[in-house]
Amino acid sequence: MNRRDFSTTLAAVGLGGSMFGPAAAQGGPVEGTHYVKLAQTATVSAPNGKIEVVEFFWYGCPHCYELEPTLEEWIKKLPADVAFRRVPVGFGATHEAHQKLFYGLEAMGKLELMHKRIFAAIHLQRQRLDKEADQVAFLTANGVDGAQFAKLTKEFFVVNKSAQAKKLSEAYKIDGVPAIGIHGRYYTAGSLAGDNKRALAVADFLIERVRKG
Repeated sequence: MNRRDFSTTLAAVGLGGSMFGPAAAQGGPVEGTHYVKLAQTATVSAPNGKIEVVEFFWYGCPHCYELEPTLEEWIKKLPADVAFRRVPVGFGATHEAHQKLFYGLEAMGKLELMHKRIFAAIHLQRQRLDKEADQVAFLTANGVDGAQFAKLTKEFFVVNKSAQAKKLSEAYKIDGVPAIGIHGRYYTAGSLAGDNKRALAVADFLIERVRKG
């Protein structure tokens, strides 16, 4: 979204060459068509022995919101050697405001509690949540200490996390969301794979490729 027109089709699919067309019939997803291999490896933060998977997203993106239930089910089925994390992008001022919301809540230990509620507030209740005062009011109404949140967003942890998120999205050359990065080497997205569920299937394929070296 915003920098690329992502498909929102969510047809049920399985992983197999035929789902990606004749060119992929023998070997599965095709590099340069269904996923991109990075010319330079991006930073990986997962513990040694873990394969890192990163979802690049924005709370204001309707496609990210639509993907969330499917993504959560996919995450539950990831193998033990896979470390998943979300990274909010910082393309512009509104994205950066939502970055602070994400990392401020992470610093407070309230992210898991509020993640779905933020998506719902923006996409169902039509709240923008791109101003600190609106964020504080929303969090306070949901039982989170808004004053503590406002303080934390100005401290090093949140500022540094936001800077790292921007640097990582640039390293992956992400220009739209949702997108999925695989262990600093590859990324895929609905616009490449065909739709967002196919992107998850491509991610499974790439995880296995990293696992096999």
